[in-house]
Order: sequence, then structure tokens, then C-alpha cells
Amino acid sequence: MRRFSYIDTNTRAVSPGLSALFPGWDGKNERLVVYSPHDDDAILGAGYAMRAAIEDGAEVYIVIVCSGNAGYSTPEERDIIVEKRRRETLNCYEAFGIPRERITFLGFSDFSALQYLGWNIAPAREGHFRRCITLLRSLRATRVLVPNHYHEHIDHIAAYMMGAYDAPQSGDAFCVDWADPYPVRSVAQYSVWADLDPEDALIAGRNTALRANLVLAVDPAVERVVDTGIEAYVSQSEIIADLVEQRKARCLPDGRFIEVYLRFDPRPKLSFAPYQALLSEIPDA
Repeated sequence: MRRFSYIDTNTRAVSPGLSALFPGWDGKNERLVVYSPHDDDAILGAGYAMRAAIEDGAEVYIVIVCSGNAGYSTPEERDIIVEKRRRETLNCYEAFGIPRERITFLGFSDFSALQYLGWNIAPAREGHFRRCITLLRSLRATRVLVPNHYHEHIDHIAAYMMGAYDAPQSGDAFCVDWADPYPVRSVAQYSVWADLDPEDALIAGRNTALRANLVLAVDPAVERVVDTGIEAYVSQSEIIADLVEQRKARCLPDGRFIEVYLRFDPRPKLSFAPYQALLSEIPDA
């Protein structure tokens, strides 16, 4: 049984390597940045890809957008939940193989991340943009994973918009005093609990029940590593109980587990070729 297998839902091609998710993947020369709306979302939705990257020698970084201040299940935790979740996060990801110095906490309030999109969002107040662009450039990030934006939590939508916009901007020659521009090579989406946007499936002519264009199948040992990380979030056990239960549906008959991803271009270029071809077929155009 392969530890990691990548299945393209368009071609049905099966690959053993991360190049299926990140074209041209180069192992130890890669630096993957994962935008996580809340502290536990990255491991819940992209744990397999992060684990695959780590085992292939890449550096993995996590940008946690929200502070987790709404994640208390008892009134007594209200004033301590942010610090409690921070400790759980460090314990989770260090055990998983991501050192604490590779975790960035943006600290935006839960259910409020949308208002922090952009650079200057109010007089004397900054949004996410400068900090994230500086981080991507300073790390010389090569790949970015963003959360699903379709029918998920508003903080997930915000984190998607941040990462999908930051990734191509990182390589552009503006505000070069923040850090030297460095281009991100590719971007993909992961889902925490909701299904992905059907747009890619519709364009590709794929069954819209198969909204992801890549499936990552792993052996049970990888799932156990991810489960161990999730268990570190003791304070969130009630809140994520449904998600943990839902993970059982990932299992295949042969004992492997799956995650789904959507490769996409965050800055698609307009092609005039189809319009030129159309006009050439219309005599009076």
C-alpha cells in the first residue's frame, strides 16, 4: 500500500508524487504556506498534504487568521480560550512536524476576518496584506494552500480571499521595501467540511459530484498522525465533534483514507483566441 497516492479526477491518472497537486514539485527546495482560518482548520482539511510535504523534505508554514476567541464551550473559558488554543496549536503542530517558529498568528477576531482584508482598512489601522505579503516574500514561499470559499464559514471565505490574492501578488514588483518580491509557483484549495465550488467541474465537463480535481489517498498510518494532532485541541472537542465524526467517511474499502483538493489559477489571464475564432466565423462581424 502506497503511503500517498494522488488521483486526478479528470484523467483518472494515479501518481505517487506531490507534483500531481503542485506541478513541478521539488521536495526539499519547496516552502509550502497554508492559510488556516482558525487554528485547527489546516490539520482538519489539509493534514495529508502537509504531512506529504514534510516527509518529502519541504518546509511547511501555517498562517492562522483568527484568534479563536469565540471557541469557548463554557463561560469560564471565555477569558482564557485564546491562550489555551494557542498552546494546543503549538502542541498539535510541533508533534505533527511543524516547529512553532513556522506558525504565524494574525490574531483577528473570530467571525470578523472579512473586515481585515487588504492593506489600510481604516485610519491608522492595517489589515492582513502587508504582513502576509512580507511573510510570503521573506519565506520565499513556493506553494500556497487556501481553504474552501464555497458555502463555508465567513472566516474561511476571508482566509481564501487573503491567500488567493496574496499568492500572485507576492511576486509583483510593488512595495519592494517590505521584502524582495518572490513568485509563488502554484496554489490549491482544501476543504474543511463543505463541498467545493462546482465551477471547475462544470468547465471540465466532470460530474459535479466530483468537485475536487485531485484526491489524495493515504495509508492508515498517515490518518493516525493527523488524528493525534487533532486530539491536541481538547478545548475544541465539542465544537469539532461533528467534523471528527465526519472523518470516518473518508475511509476506503481497502483501509486507506482520502482528502480532496482543487488546483486552480488565482490569476487567470484573459485569452482573446476564442473570441477571435468566433468573429472569424461570422461574416458580418
